[in-house]
Amino acid sequence: MIHRRAFLKHTTLAALSGLSFPVRSWAGILSAGRKLGKIGLQLYTVRDALKEDFEGTLAAVAEIGYREVEFAGWFGREPREIRALLDRLHLDAPASHINTEFLQSDWMQTIEQAKELGNRYLIWAYLSPDQRRSLDDYKKFAELFNQVGEACRKAGIQFGYHNHDFEFQPLSGKIPYHLLLEETDPDLVKMEMDLYWITKANRDPLEYFGNYPGRFPLLHVKDMDSTPKRFFTEVGRGIIDFKNIFAHAAQAGAKHFFVEQDRTPGPALKSARISFDYLQQLEF
Repeated sequence: MIHRRAFLKHTTLAALSGLSFPVRSWAGILSAGRKLGKIGLQLYTVRDALKEDFEGTLAAVAEIGYREVEFAGWFGREPREIRALLDRLHLDAPASHINTEFLQSDWMQTIEQAKELGNRYLIWAYLSPDQRRSLDDYKKFAELFNQVGEACRKAGIQFGYHNHDFEFQPLSGKIPYHLLLEETDPDLVKMEMDLYWITKANRDPLEYFGNYPGRFPLLHVKDMDSTPKRFFTEVGRGIIDFKNIFAHAAQAGAKHFFVEQDRTPGPALKSARISFDYLQQLEF
């Protein structure tokens, strides 16, 4: 006899399977009762602390309660060494950020190192101003991203792109972010949506979830204060409606939720704890 709770879970998943978005992205949320199952931290938030004390900072991140981390550089350490440390701390690293330096290295070596670290995603973090002067520049990067995405797929890793706000500024009558979405293969190039930057660009994340369902497996959970500057603040202390956004996570295909705060008013670990505490109790 199937226990009632198990029966309800199975029937709910069965009902969701008929919808147009992947059920897997909802599984962790359903099991957590409409809360985030695992909360991650983009380690750029604590970059200065990592430079001072790499092991101690990761231990502090784990002590706060984070279970996933996203790297923005490996701080001169070997992936195998980092993986051993993560295992001891019961941390998982689903993703790492890469940038232009990736083009100047052996692609496959970097991809294999990412696999050794335990990454399932490699995310292009940023296009510098000299790389995005025209729409043609974005077209060239779309072609490159498809190539990198194919190389990643052959190695069993998913490639993706992380946005800022500049991709939403029109060039030659076209929104560059739309070009990247349309001219990259959806299977080869996913998107990591930064909720702060898309909000600062005066765009609605839910519009993109609806127009490109399943394209956003990773989200940067970053809040915006209510001042005219619209600066970074701890999650839950700003104006972004995370409750509503997370309610549409299945449509987005979101599986990983990384807190990030580019600048903090005090110790970065203190801000990381404030954000975690808010998200841990958030129901949606």
